[in-house]
Amino acid sequence: MGKRRPTTTVLEIQRIPVRAKLAAAWTSFMFLYVYVDILAFFKPGVIDDIKGGIVWEFHISQTLLTTFLLLMAIPILMIVLSVTLPARANRLTNLIVASVQVPFAAFNAVGESWTYFYGLGVALELIVLALILRYAWTWPRTTPPATTATGPAHGTARTRQQA
Repeated sequence: MGKRRPTTTVLEIQRIPVRAKLAAAWTSFMFLYVYVDILAFFKPGVIDDIKGGIVWEFHISQTLLTTFLLLMAIPILMIVLSVTLPARANRLTNLIVASVQVPFAAFNAVGESWTYFYGLGVALELIVLALILRYAWTWPRTTPPATTATGPAHGTARTRQQA
């Protein structure tokens, strides 16, 4: 009798579309963004300050909360836009928005006394933003079809490029 060898199978490698990678990355960024804020409520004195009408030295007002909502809406909307925008606009939008989010994410740790907590939160957010920038920057391109005297050779490449 021979030795039994375990059978190994190779996992199927499926290419993930850039749109799905971007939407997943923005979803991850949004969760990090939200959970750092939620977990910060456990920092001593934060809830008392909120009850007293203060958030990070700012008086709580409709303007402040509207600003917070607008800032939080950016990654939320980027999830949808990453899936729905045409490729060229999608790439450009992701490059611009992620680039703007980098200094904003870093700013959140400025002046904080809990450097491990906020440092880790910012570092994780920056890693996800770097992935977004990389996915958008390296978006695969297709070559246009060869042109013949009667027009494009096979219209399929153009269709793939616009998808």
